[in-house]
Amino acid sequence: MSAVSDRLPTFPWDKLTPFKATAAAHPDGIVDLSVGTPVDPVPELIQKALVAAADSPGYPTVWGTPELRDAITGWVERRLGAQDVTHRHVLPIVGSKELVAWLPTQLGLGPGDRVAHPRLAYPTYEVGARLARAEYEVYDDPTELDPEGLKLLWLNSPSNPTGKVLSKAELTRIVAWAREHGVLLFSDECYLELGWEAEPVSVLHPDVNGGSYEGIVAVHSLSKRSNLAGYRAAFLAGDPAVLAPLLEIRKHGGMMTSAPTQAAVIAALGDDDHVRVQRERYAARRALLREALLAHGFRIEHSEASLYLWATRGESCWDTVAHLAERGILVAPGDFYGPAGAQFVRVALTATDERVRAAVDRLSR
Repeated sequence: MSAVSDRLPTFPWDKLTPFKATAAAHPDGIVDLSVGTPVDPVPELIQKALVAAADSPGYPTVWGTPELRDAITGWVERRLGAQDVTHRHVLPIVGSKELVAWLPTQLGLGPGDRVAHPRLAYPTYEVGARLARAEYEVYDDPTELDPEGLKLLWLNSPSNPTGKVLSKAELTRIVAWAREHGVLLFSDECYLELGWEAEPVSVLHPDVNGGSYEGIVAVHSLSKRSNLAGYRAAFLAGDPAVLAPLLEIRKHGGMMTSAPTQAAVIAALGDDDHVRVQRERYAARRALLREALLAHGFRIEHSEASLYLWATRGESCWDTVAHLAERGILVAPGDFYGPAGAQFVRVALTATDERVRAAVDRLSR
């Protein structure tokens, strides 16, 4: 039997090491716009909730406290426009990445089963299929896929890396197609609250799903909207017939969110003000970086939402990475997200205001 690691591609971020060293050698230090990890403080009300729950000696439950499930169902209805959401419609998870990576395995997929994801996409969709020994393929329009043997369809709107947003009409058409062919649809909506030039819509909205959650599940994270990447806090919402067996599997696997984190999530989902403040920070950084990149000769495509600018100079993404590294700016090469990104770079908005101003200054020279 081969090792599980043999099924996986080379970890892409290791390829950036020499470029990171070049950028770090800049006299004014590196401006790291590559990974997209939050840099702003965790809001105080969330920190206080975490600390207040620090004395939690017992095991937490995988399904979370009733208060956590209330917070999730309330947010899904208030923010996404979903209707008639009960505790059976939600499931806390330990950050969204572990769910993406292990979902095909937990669904019982294997050789001969097919998993599909966007042509330009977060690499972990493919990793999840590989871990399960399932087949994986990419699409431009999922309704053009052969539905035979297609067991899991990933949507990602707003997209990582491109920031593209699927319209309500597109989502409605895709949901109807998936149901017609019995294809399970998971929609990664982790950037939904960060729409700039478009208003992202969830598959949980009744205009999209016709008031039924059959065959659809949405994935949401608090990493970006609440600066909780270090807390590993996320959740699923959708079809109870899908979530119930996942809950049982995750009980056996001990995949539980810590009790203090559950308390922090309750506080985060109950407060919209800190999300507005963080959005304003990212909007200001986005405006500065976008203008500087355009003036430097870049073209920006999509990028109407999410925490990234999808930019190109019409050359190899690695030439662009090197060009920017010489100026002390580190970005992610587009081919990390698929061959279609070979001439693009992903520029994250997740740097402090001071570092963003430094990048803008360097791009203007």
